[in-house]
Amino acid sequence: SSMILLSSTMNAWKMGTWDITQLSTQPSTTLLTIALALKLGLAPMHFWLPEVMQGTTMSTAMIIATWQKLPPISLLHITSNQLPTTVLFLLALISTLIGGWTGLNQTQLRKILAFSSIAHLGWIIVISPLSKNLLTLNIIIYLIMTSSMFTTLIMSTAKTAKDLGTTWTTSPTLTTI
Repeated sequence: SSMILLSSTMNAWKMGTWDITQLSTQPSTTLLTIALALKLGLAPMHFWLPEVMQGTTMSTAMIIATWQKLPPISLLHITSNQLPTTVLFLLALISTLIGGWTGLNQTQLRKILAFSSIAHLGWIIVISPLSKNLLTLNIIIYLIMTSSMFTTLIMSTAKTAKDLGTTWTTSPTLTTI
């Protein structure tokens, strides 16, 4: 948050306007890009997300994976024309690769979902400079899909992938869904 404030302060100092949609200086756009990547949990600034989600309850992890992403994604939506496209594509590529590959090696469900979130946000970042309508559609799909998955896991009380194997005995309908 302080990096976003510093970015807009630097832009206001150089350009004389507090409008964040008119970032004109290179340091301001770079700082805003780094700040958004950090807030979203994009690779290589993703290290906090899996550990924080693992250390919280499933309900709190759902809030972190969905609700907390809305303000930075809104800023990304507003400023995507000013942000460096090459850097956004590089962040997206690294995020999708690290999120996908690292998620394969996990057994804890919250960490799997954290790395899934990192990978999905990589795809959202790829779309951001290309089409705002597709960005909005992708965010809506991500929010619905992630909320549904977390809600299912909250109902099943499973914590590991091994626990999911025995879920069918307690709630066969939920397991079928």
